[in-house]
Formats: sequence, C-alpha cells, structure tokens
Amino acid sequence: MGFCAGFLLSTAQRVLFVPDVSAIKSHEFSVCKCTRTINPHKPRQTTKNPELWRIQVKIAELALPHELKELLIQGGITELFPPQEEAIRAGALECKNLVLASPTASGKTLVAELCCLKHVLEKNGKAIYLAPLRALASEKFDDFQRFGKLQKPNGQKVSIGVSTGDFDSGDPWLGRYDIIVTTNEKADSLLRHRAKWIDEVSLVVADEVHLLNEAERGPTLEVVLARLMQVNPSIQVLALSATMGNVDEIAAWLKAGFVITEWRPVILKEGVLLHDEIQFKDGDSRKIERKTNNDAVNMALNTVKNGGQALVFASTRKNAATLARKIADETSAVLSKPAKRMLEQEAEKVRSADEKTQLSESLAELVKCGAAFHHAGLAGAHRKIIEDLFRQGRIKVLTATPTLAFGMNLPARVVIVQDYRRYEAGYGYYPISVLEYKQMAGRAGRPKYDKNGESILIAKNADEADYLMENFILARPERIWSRLAVEKILRGHVLATVASDFAHSEGGVVEFFAKTFYAHQYDVKAIKAVIGKILKYLYDQQLLYLDKQNLCATKLGKRTSELYIDPVSSVTIRDAFKQKPPQVTELSLLHLITHTPDMGPVMRPYGEEIEVLAVKMEQHREEFFVAPPNEWEDHVEFEEYLGEVKTALILNAWIEETSEEQMMEKFRVQPGDLYRIVENGKWLLHAAQELAELEHEKELLPLITQLNERVSKGIKKELMPLVKLEGVGRTRGRILFNAGYHTIEDVRKALLEDITALPTFGPRLAKKIKEQVGGFVKKEQWEQLGKEDEWKQKALSDF
Repeated sequence: MGFCAGFLLSTAQRVLFVPDVSAIKSHEFSVCKCTRTINPHKPRQTTKNPELWRIQVKIAELALPHELKELLIQGGITELFPPQEEAIRAGALECKNLVLASPTASGKTLVAELCCLKHVLEKNGKAIYLAPLRALASEKFDDFQRFGKLQKPNGQKVSIGVSTGDFDSGDPWLGRYDIIVTTNEKADSLLRHRAKWIDEVSLVVADEVHLLNEAERGPTLEVVLARLMQVNPSIQVLALSATMGNVDEIAAWLKAGFVITEWRPVILKEGVLLHDEIQFKDGDSRKIERKTNNDAVNMALNTVKNGGQALVFASTRKNAATLARKIADETSAVLSKPAKRMLEQEAEKVRSADEKTQLSESLAELVKCGAAFHHAGLAGAHRKIIEDLFRQGRIKVLTATPTLAFGMNLPARVVIVQDYRRYEAGYGYYPISVLEYKQMAGRAGRPKYDKNGESILIAKNADEADYLMENFILARPERIWSRLAVEKILRGHVLATVASDFAHSEGGVVEFFAKTFYAHQYDVKAIKAVIGKILKYLYDQQLLYLDKQNLCATKLGKRTSELYIDPVSSVTIRDAFKQKPPQVTELSLLHLITHTPDMGPVMRPYGEEIEVLAVKMEQHREEFFVAPPNEWEDHVEFEEYLGEVKTALILNAWIEETSEEQMMEKFRVQPGDLYRIVENGKWLLHAAQELAELEHEKELLPLITQLNERVSKGIKKELMPLVKLEGVGRTRGRILFNAGYHTIEDVRKALLEDITALPTFGPRLAKKIKEQVGGFVKKEQWEQLGKEDEWKQKALSDF
C-alpha cells in the first residue's frame, strides 16, 4: 500500500481520506481508501463507487437529532461542503478520532459543532473546545450560542461556557456547562488544578492543531491533548487544521483517521505585486494604479475603489498601526459622504467603549476614514467593534498582525501580505513559514459575496518576486515538528505532572511524556536526560521531595504549578524574599518581577539610553532584590539587567499615571508593548502575592497587594477606591478625583448632571455609576439627560 499525496490541480481540488492510521508510523505509509478530485465550482459528479461518493449530502439526511437539523436548516445550512462530507464518512459523528485538514472557510467549525452536539444531545457527554487565542475562544463561544435553545433528553437546554483568563483557578462552575470553550493555556491550568468535571469530558476539539509547530503555544497544546487522553482514554479527539506536510503523522499520534482537502468555497488567486503589476500563480496578470510609494497602500486603495475590502498583514503591532494610518490617508478621499457620517458615529462608539487612551483615540480617527488596525493590544470592547464593522463592510481596510490568521472569522476579498520576514532578537530577520503564509492567504474571499479571493505578496524587485512565487505561492506547507524538548518549556510541565498527581516517580513522568507528539516523532529517550535534569533541579530547589519511594510536590511546588509560572520564576521570587534589600519600595518589587523569565522579553535599552539607565540603576541600587552584574565581566548580561530596569521604570511610570504619549516619548514603548508588560506584571504580582503568603512574608504582603491593584489599573494610591466602579479606569478616575470626588461617598452625593458634564462621561455612564454607589436618579432627570440626539460625549480637549 502506498501513500496518496494530494496536490492542488489547476481547476480542481483533491481530497484525501484515510480512516485510521493508529498503527502507522510516520515513515510507514498505507493506501488511502479513497482519493477523489473535486471541482467545487461545477455540479458534483458521482464516482464509480457510490458508497464513497454521493451527490450533495443534505443536512436532513444526517443521523442527528431532528431539532438540531431543523435549527441548521432554518439558519440556511441545508447541504454539506465536501470536506464536511468526508469528515462525516470518516466517523466524526461516530466518536472516532479524526484530523480534518482543510483551508479556511471550508466548513471545519460546523463539523466541530455537530460533534459537540452529538455528544451532548445523544451521549450525555461533555465537550471542550480548545482555541489558541482568547479572541478566537470568544468568537467560538458566540458561535455556539445559537444552539442554546436545543433541549437535552432530560429537558434541560444545552449550555455553553467560556473561560480564558485567571490561570490560578480550577473554575468548578464550568462543570455546569455541556460545551466549554477555552484556550490551550487555560485548559492546561484546569488540568493542573484537577478540575473534577474534566473527567466527564467525552470530546475534545483542538482548533488550529498545526500550531503544535509554534514555539510558544505548541508545547502547551501538545501536553493538554496528551493529558486529556491520559485522563480519559476513551475520549474522542477532533483536530482541526490547515493543510500541513505531515497530517498522517499527527493522526497516528492521536490514533485517528484523517481527511486532507484543498477544497474552498471561493476560488483563491495567489499572486505577487511588483510595482504596479500583479503576477498570479495561474499565469494571469493585472495592473493597478500606483498612487503612492507604498505598494501595500496602493493595493488596498485599488481594492476599495473596486468595491472590495482588504486585510493587510504586517509583522508587528507598530507596523500594523503605522500602515493603517497611511492607508486611512488615502481611503478617506474615496468614501461617500453618507459613509463618512456613519463612520463618525462608529468612531464615537470606539471612544466611549472603554477607557480613553492614545491607542483608542488613534483607532477612532482611523475608523472615521474607513480603516483600522487589529492586534492583541486592543481592549476587548474595541476589538469587537472593529471586527463587527469589518464584517459589516463598513471598515474597508483592516491591518493586522499574523495572529489574526489563527482562525478568526474575518475574511476579505483581498489579503495583502506586506512583510514575509520576521525579526527576532539575536537572530535578525528570517522568512515566515509557508504554513503561516497559507494561513494568511486563506482569509481571502468572502463566501456568499465573492467569486474569487486574492492573496497578494509584495515584492521590491524582480528577483524577490521570483523568490516569493517559488518559495511561498508554489510551495507546499512544511512538516509540523514538536517544540516540547526545550528545558525552559518542559520545566513547568514536568512539575505539573507530579504536583497534580499524574505521576509520582521519575519513571511515571517519563511514561507520560512518552505519550506526547515529541516522543512519537523522535523517541522519549531523546528527552529522558532533560526530564532527569529538571527533576533534580526541582528537588534541589525544594519544589519536590521524596516520601519514601514516591516523588511529591512541596507546598511551594504545588502552588507554583497552580499559579502557572515557570519554576525558575518561583525560585527567583522566593530567594529574593529571603534576602531583602535595605529599602523595599514599589520599584523593588517591579524590578523583581521583570527579573523572572515569565516577564517575557524585557524592553531592551537603546544605545543612548544605556548611560541614563546605568545612572538610574546606581540611584536605586539599594532598593533592588537582585544585584546588578559586573559590566566588565559580562556586557550582554549587564545590558539585559538594564533592560529589566527599564521595564520596571515603565511599570513605575504606569502606576504614577504617566500618559501613554509621555511614556512613548521617554521610553519609546509602543501601546502594544505596554499592554503586554502590564498584563505580565499583573500576573507576576499576583504570583508574588501568593508566594509571599505561602512564605509568611507578612511585611511584604500589604505592599504587594496594593501594587498589584495599582498595576492592574495604572493608578496612584489615591484613586484606588474610585476605580472599583465599573466603567471607571485611570483616566476617568483622575477626572472624578480632580473634580472633587475623592471617595465613593462623594460620588454617591454628587448630582447626576454634574457627573454627566465631566469629560469622557455622559448620561449612560453617569447613571451606571450612580446606580453602583446607591445614588438616586429621578425619572424626569434621566429622561432629560438621556436624549442622545442632544448630547455628545465630551472629549478632554473640549475642556
């Protein structure tokens, strides 16, 4: 038997279905049961084997509960796409493990939904849906809501829950739900807390499973899948993926069948833009108007003029925001007056949706021009507004970082990939993978709206154009490789294996990791030595101990695992508490958390900053828990330490209410980087607070607790009571305080109209605040203030 590889043909697309590869190693290929060619744009034809091929499978024909089929049909879903048919034939609805590898918008999500509901409605089971990003988890949670009206056999309605944050919780309340949507990291955290309801899970859906290849997120997904299969050997695994080079190998690891397809509901045309001409893969070409010196801007503008939308991928958050501003300068001129009036109203919604910042103000100005940017630094409320406006076709061009390609349902007629290289400190620029490019390209073409979708790479010269065509457009996606066998990544998972009682000996730990994708690809012997080294470190640092012959976690080890921090971070914080500096200040604690590996990349100092930071370091030397290294002995380590000092000073400026503009000017920190630093700071301060309590550091606890609250909101101490009010953050809290409202009691006594008149407030928020503090709002007073056509939120610049 020989492996049937599927290659994209000129007018047709190939589907490969292998029903079970559990006994097949990655180097032993078997004949597929069926390989068929499909032209998605012509009527389907039956093949010689009617058992393997049928014309347009109807939803009504599926072995599903009648109420579910009725709901789907009412929603406009009456037939299955070819990949969905193949998944059903492969046993997806019969509790068989399956890897479904197909392009974006080919219907993978519906297969997952049907499997989840099959388990809940007919098998009294529970399903967990794993998403790589919080935003994607929220989107999937919203998608599942339409099934909430269905009734289970016991008469109760199908319930859907979502949990993506707070890693230091087992979330027992999730046990009430039938379908739980979560991120890979949150699922790992739930397993570490040994959430009891996990034992009831009968189906796991792993979305974007090709991210096993991703250095940061891949190992967590790999461990979660291995752990769930360990906890419940009979669990069904449904893995959804883009097309990749070794689907068969991943399927063999999961003891699953697999379906590979290149089928798309919209034809994809891939090409390279050089100056003013696009050369497509199929030999076609097209000229575009070259109005500016930026080809990505020209391509986006050309798309808008032709009545389409463009999604532009940039390598960084900063580049995405910069490019959006350049595009907005051009798109504004081509918008109609009614469209501009509508977008001005939407811009006001952006301004009022969340705390006013430079980022939100910049976003609002872009929205007025029919453009926007999208990245992880956006507040949730802003991100939802932008996504909705883009789906509605009101925002014409959206620039984004590549994370948007990880499953978010935001298709556009044209996808523009501005940067095909990424920068990584210590490595410089390197090309992205073919798989990553294909993920971005897959966003091109809106089903039901576009006949064709276009994916365009930008070239600067003819040689680069040839390179892009050959190495991205005509290339096949790479093989997926496990990224687990890195000591820094493995440490926390080894500790969790013992701390959560999954194993109590070195042999037991090795036995678990023998079930991972890494062991399937290489052999567990390849990481056995690394596991032994990590166990010795954990034992030496008193995170593990031996109870007779059993390996057990100490209180510190168990808490470290539950807090979801690197054991090295825990040891660093614990040891620092034992050797306090002469003077402990907020900066002391801020520098301590920046010194841990969990802070992520610190803000490296620029050349001209080094001397200034060195002076700051000397000024605060007596406050630091960790002494600076000798500059002359290790210059690289010294600069890293200065980067930690710089990051701590950024956090210190944040809690002193320094404006984003001032911080950008002083530290050259971009809003996206500030967001990451603050989020990591909150997480690590919470961990430090918990460890201080565990280590009985009573003197430090009040300062850490207070600092954690201040970093969470970015405020001075005096605003702490006010920012507890919903809708009040650092900016509005300062406005209230400066207006004389220093306490909750002051706000309770305030007149509604006085709060309404404050900048960035308005009648709705004022009423909401008064209701929180127990204030009384007269009906006629609210009716007068609530006339939205007579009121517009005042900006700070109006005062």
